[in-house]
Amino acid sequence: MNTIFIGGSRRISHLPAHAKDRLNNVIGSGLNVLVGDANGTDKAVQKYLLESAYRKVTVFCSGGRCRNNLGNWPTRNIQAPKRANGFQFYALKDREMAREADFGLMIWDGKSSGTVLNVLRLIGARKKAVLLNAPEKSAISFKTPADWTAFLAQCTAELRHDLRERATPEEWRLCESPEQANFLDTFDGQRTSSERHEEQGQTEDKLTTAINLALGSGDLRTVVDVLGSLARARGMSQVAQDTGLARESLYRALSADGNPEFATILKVLNAVGLRLMVGKEDAGHVGSGD
Repeated sequence: MNTIFIGGSRRISHLPAHAKDRLNNVIGSGLNVLVGDANGTDKAVQKYLLESAYRKVTVFCSGGRCRNNLGNWPTRNIQAPKRANGFQFYALKDREMAREADFGLMIWDGKSSGTVLNVLRLIGARKKAVLLNAPEKSAISFKTPADWTAFLAQCTAELRHDLRERATPEEWRLCESPEQANFLDTFDGQRTSSERHEEQGQTEDKLTTAINLALGSGDLRTVVDVLGSLARARGMSQVAQDTGLARESLYRALSADGNPEFATILKVLNAVGLRLMVGKEDAGHVGSGD
């Protein structure tokens, strides 16, 4: 547990103070750092590590040429198939860093879908990730697929669409089976049963919050999107068994272009342990025109 993947948005050229604090912790802990070669966050992180005379760094590049390696650190050139270009070409190194790292730190501009995709890759591989929102000076910790689902429910429709467009089908389904070996045990194998029970309760709260936010948006596509994330987080095979519906039909109904019947929505909600309830809208919002 000593290798960290550090990445972020290309729009960030200067590291915020809370990102530097995190990097100081990385340096103080003597972690092996995996970082990309792009302009923006990658270059800013490289500059900070160079100024700190930190040597435990490996720079990952897609293809044969490395764009930035300020400290002349060892490099890893990830070869790309001939058909790869644009975003998918440069995403090759990100996928490899997410595979090799034990956990990740992403420094986000609040808009970049590529940065958020790296969080998905990490958590889907049962690894911890922290997303630093530079404009809001906040940090979001991802420990379970439920954390991803709750985060996704609060994202804009545009960001969710970009994530789906850029992610491979395999990446989008990475969080499907949280029942597999719990990667949190890698970091803390001594948790008590009460701590595990508390964690389960927090997960359930996040799932409830996620679907309520989606339903409150009034947008069917958002509801279907989040419901699909909930089903994948629970395990699509298990949801299919609980609902009596075919796994393949569930994938279609809960896909980006899906249009599930209301009965299907109710069955899936029931399968993930949730119930649909109706409440009266706040009178102050009715007919307000906002």
